[in-house]
Amino acid sequence: MSYQLTKKEVLFRQRLLKASGFDPQGLDGVWGAKTTAADDAFMAASGALQLELGAFDVRSEGHIVGLHIVAQRLAREFLTKARAFPYVAKIISGTRTYAEQDDLYAKGRWGGPPGPKVTWAKGGESNHNFGIAWDVALFDGGRYMNGDKEIDAPAYRDLAGHAMVPGLEWGGAWRKSDPPHYQVASDYTRISDVRKRFETGEPYV
Repeated sequence: MSYQLTKKEVLFRQRLLKASGFDPQGLDGVWGAKTTAADDAFMAASGALQLELGAFDVRSEGHIVGLHIVAQRLAREFLTKARAFPYVAKIISGTRTYAEQDDLYAKGRWGGPPGPKVTWAKGGESNHNFGIAWDVALFDGGRYMNGDKEIDAPAYRDLAGHAMVPGLEWGGAWRKSDPPHYQVASDYTRISDVRKRFETGEPYV
């Protein structure tokens, strides 16, 4: 995997590993033996959580394994509760690098791809960038339920009441409501503080 990553991508992974408790012994953007060992230990812990709490659909699994290890447990507990919900809940977005966040921010803005704006956060300004947030989508049979549409919006509110677990925050409760969004509650309420700790590999959840 490492030879496919840029130096910035390796550094991002090293920060997430260290913040999750798997120290790569250096935040230098170089994928060496110690980073490999930390990554292997992280993936083993991820696999143990899957065995303990259950596996889900392929799309959700692809996003869960990229989350901070604390967020992985909460995401699996959340999806377990959501199984009893009348509609199918899937995680459709998880951890994003700063560059991926900037690309998302550009949508619907000058110089970016056309279409509606999808986020107000630039790279380093979203909890997705620190591995502690995810977005869900609901499906009724094969139909995607758009949370922005009036007919589907109540289902997203009902999901939060049905599947919330201790330690989570729901974006639908914010002033700028974001019903598909869930994140791990942190003692560090300012995003700048979370970013600072992430970039030095210190715990923030």
